[in-house]
Amino acid sequence: MMDSLETTNETTAIEQPSEIGTENMQQVENESPAREYSSKQQVVERAKAIAESGDKGDRQELDLLKSLFYKFHNIELQEAHKEYIEAGGDPEQFVPQIDPLEPEFRAAMQTIREHRATIQEEQERIKAQNLKRKLEILERIQQMASTPEEANQTFEEFKALQAEWKELKAVPAEKATELWKNYQLYVEKFYDLLKLGHELRDYDFRKNLEVKTRLCEQAEALAEETDVIQAFNQLQSLHQEWKETGPVAKELREEIWTRFKNASTVINKRHQEHFEAIKATEEENLRQKTSLCERLEAICTDTLKTFADWDTVTKQIIDLQTEWKKIGFAPQKMNTAIFERFRKGCDAFFGQKAQFFQNMKEELNSNLAKKKELVEKAEALMDSTDWKTTGDTLVKLQKQWKEIGAVPRKYSDALWKRFVGACDHFFEAKQAATADVRNEEKANMQSKQSIIEQLQALAEQEEGNIIQKVKELQQQWNEIGHVPFREKDRLYKEYRAICDRIYDAFGASQAKKRLNNFRTNIAQKMEKEGGSLAQEKQRMMRAYERMRDEIKTYENNLCFLTTSSKKGNTLVETMRKKMDKLRDELNLLAEKIKAVDEQINAGE
Repeated sequence: MMDSLETTNETTAIEQPSEIGTENMQQVENESPAREYSSKQQVVERAKAIAESGDKGDRQELDLLKSLFYKFHNIELQEAHKEYIEAGGDPEQFVPQIDPLEPEFRAAMQTIREHRATIQEEQERIKAQNLKRKLEILERIQQMASTPEEANQTFEEFKALQAEWKELKAVPAEKATELWKNYQLYVEKFYDLLKLGHELRDYDFRKNLEVKTRLCEQAEALAEETDVIQAFNQLQSLHQEWKETGPVAKELREEIWTRFKNASTVINKRHQEHFEAIKATEEENLRQKTSLCERLEAICTDTLKTFADWDTVTKQIIDLQTEWKKIGFAPQKMNTAIFERFRKGCDAFFGQKAQFFQNMKEELNSNLAKKKELVEKAEALMDSTDWKTTGDTLVKLQKQWKEIGAVPRKYSDALWKRFVGACDHFFEAKQAATADVRNEEKANMQSKQSIIEQLQALAEQEEGNIIQKVKELQQQWNEIGHVPFREKDRLYKEYRAICDRIYDAFGASQAKKRLNNFRTNIAQKMEKEGGSLAQEKQRMMRAYERMRDEIKTYENNLCFLTTSSKKGNTLVETMRKKMDKLRDELNLLAEKIKAVDEQINAGE
């Protein structure tokens, strides 16, 4: 009878390759199928074929079909959008056509999902039945292995139960290992109890040894298989057959198992290295995709104010998407998350772009309505002969036009031509009608320029009475009509400056004469009027104080006036002239007071 240590070693060792395989089966399923598809039609036909077959299909292939369908679908959508734009279409008006193949594809995939659900349910039911029957077989073998007599008497029944066990395949995964260990234990216990019929037992041992030797040879040959995944899958089949094969002679069990285990280790190691390389590649892919996400998320849309700005960044986004497509899968647990992150960034950008285009569309349409209104106003005034009022109005309309933003490109040129045409029509008519007026204004400008020159010549004379001549020239100035508008202010400033210069000089001369006359006549005036010089001085001092107070009042009032308007500027200028006149009179009065003091001092 085999001791428990040997039994445990073989049982555990047999299970180990299967456990390693279970950990990697998910990766095996994620390997892309060899089938290649060059069009969306091929993808749909394959999906329909799987659906019509009633089979549940390979999950990996189904995922690939779904991915390829929408990849082809998006490429067609992008090409259609590009053609629409190149044909002059409005990006915001683009409406993608309904894909006629999409309903067929969705229907096929739904049918496959239903088939998979039905098959899965049936498989679970069969697994439950198999488990129930295998438990019954285990219970019966355990009874047979209770005594040597029972084992010898039930050998044929035992062989039949072994055959039935092999026919019963899948059981629930969580029960498989424990079930197999118990089966292996009871089978070996049964064989070890056999005392009679050694020939039958030895025959079984020999047949099992032949099978296990063959399995060892096949496992060792898999080391030459170039397809690592195929070698690993074949190894799983060899392990399943090993499990279903009975024991060999007790003294050969460890040896045969060690040989099979060593061959399995070679395949498992190659398989593990293969997926470690895939894992490293996927990690690098994840790093690259994360970098693309970061570059995408770093793009700021706050500074994008024009269509050209958005188009420039859109090209950058498309370049990122192109780079993304060239990168392979990321690790399975991160692949969906990193794709969702990238898609979220793209969706956010294109959502903001769509909103910008929508807002711009509304603004362009608003500007279009405003400019149409200006065009209609300009066209309504284009035949007017009220040159001044209409001209001013059209100038205001032109200013408003510049302040309004852009309009849709397809209306821009035609609208501008209408507006400019209406304005040009009016101003050309005005120019033709006012040609004589302009000539007259030019002649008036020359006449006024001549008067300024005559006044400048009078200002240079040192002797003679020029005031009468100045007044005559001023009368002529006032009688001359309008001059060109742009020259009006310049001419007036020159005219006013030379007149002020003349009158200032004349005023100073007159003040000097008045002071001399005052000095000459002050004594006679006092004698005639019966007053005294002291009284006259007091009277003049009071007048001096009043003038000085009046000047201060003007100065205070000036602090509260503004020159922001034409009327305000004129008022300030008038007050300043009055102040200047008062200062001159104050200075003359001061000289008179000084003259009186001199007379008083001379009399004393």
